[in-house]
Amino acid sequence: MKIKILNNIAKEGLDIFDLNNFQIANEDPNPSGIVLRSHDLTELQIPKKLLGIARAGAGTNNINIDECSSHGVVVFNTPGANANAVKEMVICSLILSRRDLVSGNRNLDSLITEGKSDQEISSEIEGMKKKYQGEEVKGKTLGVIGLGAIGSMVAEQSMSLGMKVNAYDPGLTVDTALRLPSSLQRFESMEEVLQNSDFISLHLPLTKNTKGIINEAKLKLFKKNSVLINFSRGGVVDENSLIKFLDNQHLHKYVTDFPTKQLLQRLNTKKDVVIFPHLGASTKESEVNCAVMACSQLCDFIKEGRIINSVNFPNIESEKIGKHRLFITNKNEPGIISNIAECLASNKINILEFVNKSRGTLACNIIDTDDNINHTIVSELERISGVTIARLCY
Repeated sequence: MKIKILNNIAKEGLDIFDLNNFQIANEDPNPSGIVLRSHDLTELQIPKKLLGIARAGAGTNNINIDECSSHGVVVFNTPGANANAVKEMVICSLILSRRDLVSGNRNLDSLITEGKSDQEISSEIEGMKKKYQGEEVKGKTLGVIGLGAIGSMVAEQSMSLGMKVNAYDPGLTVDTALRLPSSLQRFESMEEVLQNSDFISLHLPLTKNTKGIINEAKLKLFKKNSVLINFSRGGVVDENSLIKFLDNQHLHKYVTDFPTKQLLQRLNTKKDVVIFPHLGASTKESEVNCAVMACSQLCDFIKEGRIINSVNFPNIESEKIGKHRLFITNKNEPGIISNIAECLASNKINILEFVNKSRGTLACNIIDTDDNINHTIVSELERISGVTIARLCY
């Protein structure tokens, strides 16, 4: 199997392919798998042999998920692998948003003047202290929108700093809810969180439903002089509305990891934005974690049909109980499963185990057998109406 690597991926991840006898073939136009970070695949023409794409990171807005789904291509991400790195940036941003340490540091450059004595420098520094007096986060309220791997860690760490935390997440899982501190207050609507928080931290994926979700109507609900922190995706905030609420000083500051021309131009004239060059997950530890997780998931999927952390197909796995394993993706429609079973039966293939999982309009299947399966049978399965990919894992 050939794997195409589209960005710099940590060696620890790539070694997984080597250990499992995969070949890295970056020039191959028809790979079985693709691993990437930020490379834009939104216009990708799906190669005929492509089985899976692994994104070393959480966001997948640089991949055309709908196109992949229609071709049976499984798309993976790595939720939680970079969570600690982003959490640390958010905590740093909470403090920077109320204590202008960046400007204070820059203004020290003005003290580098020949002829000034240490006493004169010390005197000027004392004068700066009042100018850059800030506020502590202890006792303030943080609103967390999205309690996934990063949001839940931000909530817990903020509480350890003495903050009160309000949170909203419509898709909160039972497992995540059980891990959250009992003192965290969860609300049934985003609006309630926005109205009752001094800081808002966004932890949402960028989708059709979340694009521009922080718009003028939502910004009106923010407490005056509050802070908005966005380390999720730039597109979840409507920038024109944001600028309006910064200009009228309703918002104290906007901290983000997603620079735009309009925001960068504002840096020269205002102090109400703090911008980082997309550094949220840029740590050595995070890059290794994401690479290992992405490559492991893609490797396991191609070899065994195991799916975990897919953004378009359901999780599925099965212990090895037969000599041969088929993996099939299909539309989640009536009659397809029975047609697959009939096809195998007509070819005298005895099914030892048949695992089927569905997610919305998509489904996938793991079929184990001790009977030999040849290319003709696989081709026959793939011709069944509604089947997108049929393949022999081993």
